[in-house]
Amino acid sequence: MSYSSRSIGTVIDDVNRSYLLPAIQRPYVWSSTQIVALFDSLLKGYPISSFMFWAVDEETKAEVRCYKFIENYRPDMMNEPTGAEGRKLILVLDGQQRLTSLLIGLRGTFSEKAKGARNTNASAWSAKTLFLDLLKDPDPRNADDESDNEFGITYGLAFHERRPGNSNRRHWFKVGSMLDYASEVQLDGLIAKVKTELHPGVSVWERDLAEATLRRLHRVIWQDEAVNFFTETDQSLDRVLDIFVRANDGGKKLSKADLLMSMITSKWSSGSAREQINGFVEFINKGLAAPNNVTRDLVLKASLVVCDREVVYNVKNFTTEVIAEIERNWVGIKRAIENTFRLLNRHGLTGDNLGSLNTVLPLVYYIYKTPDFDFRGSSEFERVNAAAMHHWLVNSLLVSAFVGHSDQTITTARAAIQDHLKVARDFPTQKLFDAMAKGGRLSQVDERTMDELLEMQYGRPRTFVALSLLYQGIDWNGSNWQIDHIIPQADAQKNVLRGRNLPEHRIQEILGAVNSLGNLQLLRGDENNEKGALPFRSWITGRRMDFHDQHMIPDRLDLCDVMWLPEFVREREKLIRKRLLELVGPFAA
Repeated sequence: MSYSSRSIGTVIDDVNRSYLLPAIQRPYVWSSTQIVALFDSLLKGYPISSFMFWAVDEETKAEVRCYKFIENYRPDMMNEPTGAEGRKLILVLDGQQRLTSLLIGLRGTFSEKAKGARNTNASAWSAKTLFLDLLKDPDPRNADDESDNEFGITYGLAFHERRPGNSNRRHWFKVGSMLDYASEVQLDGLIAKVKTELHPGVSVWERDLAEATLRRLHRVIWQDEAVNFFTETDQSLDRVLDIFVRANDGGKKLSKADLLMSMITSKWSSGSAREQINGFVEFINKGLAAPNNVTRDLVLKASLVVCDREVVYNVKNFTTEVIAEIERNWVGIKRAIENTFRLLNRHGLTGDNLGSLNTVLPLVYYIYKTPDFDFRGSSEFERVNAAAMHHWLVNSLLVSAFVGHSDQTITTARAAIQDHLKVARDFPTQKLFDAMAKGGRLSQVDERTMDELLEMQYGRPRTFVALSLLYQGIDWNGSNWQIDHIIPQADAQKNVLRGRNLPEHRIQEILGAVNSLGNLQLLRGDENNEKGALPFRSWITGRRMDFHDQHMIPDRLDLCDVMWLPEFVREREKLIRKRLLELVGPFAA
């Protein structure tokens, strides 16, 4: 990796000409004190860290949106977009805050509010320019009480609305004026001019100090190559994003969604994509009947899926054309995602137990392609296909069908739905299972997953999913279904079991069985509250006749006691296996 260096003066001359900002950059956040500290460091000869630039070629220019650096800062100011045509383009990946601060200090202003004034009062704000007191001794050993000890600032740097009055103790020089004196000859002329303007009471030592400070400032701006930078020339947007994330890792961590959001926002014509997408994510997570954990990544990936684009989640797939298509179809995309999660929430699948978000993308695609239905209605078509979607999703979650090479799995599932919708409108459950199985992936619960399913424990996210597969045909609408221990946990406490004079090895067997799937059932919230920690054998006697069958309860009620919990679990696991055979058919040998 080869670095180059330039002087601050030559770099500043190119800022907002060839040096611009990409859309992925954060807003400018430095304070005026931080700017002063930066210039103080430069005058002391301290390094200001390296910069990272990206030289953009003509072809890539069409896919990037450029912004100007802020020159005259106000708190409400946003970076102004600008075109890249007809100019050499170098985008700043790392160093925005420092380069903006240099620009403000040398060529611009920093607006600050008067103390005690309201933010909404326009007259309370004043644009200030950076000045340097040439008579201030920067030697820290001679620092007076006015020194800024927090940042260790010793040079006489300060922002002022207008040049302060000079005296025998102060002589103020506008820092940015040094940009007009690039050569040594020009500098000598400036020094001679300043000396004629000094107060008659200024001592010889102070006159020499003023000259030394001016020469130091000139050296910092025009002679020292203080801007040390690496220029990336690779035109891969994904590589550049990765460089940006790593280069900025020391500050607030940015995700790929943050960066993509910035790029999409820069190309979104109607309003702010950031506000629309973030607001929609907030609505799905907190505005539906149950909490969800939808991410911006999922929304952006779903947008690629429903627009029949390449589903790989990288920058190159979010071209200007694709972003325009997503914006045109944004209302339909939101509708499909919302109706998908309403469907899942009705079946008890929420942010706490859903697991892989990629698994829902085929459902989003199918619902997007059947816009006449929201699968919340009472028609037979909606009822049957809502159940079919739930059945397919639960199977896919249990076998982790979308873990690993999920992009290919999503593409395969989408193609199967595309082909099916050419001839029919129902949800193609079996065709999806078959298409995914052809790719060598496990697509539904079978003999290979049976033991793993039975080993699921209370408190694991997929345990609810496993139980929901077993409870086919129940009415999810308007009911809060909860996982319940059939033999109560309260009965399976060590102290309780020891009180029943059980040997230690038997106690361990019981403790090992209490949280297993074989001792878990789904109950409506009201039923679970009614049951509480009652002995199951007492509670079960008052249940309806079909309760045993629905909850796969063994006929042997003598096992419905904590002392026989391991045997109860083994008997119930037989019934669970039988239920699964009924649901998915005979297992392949």
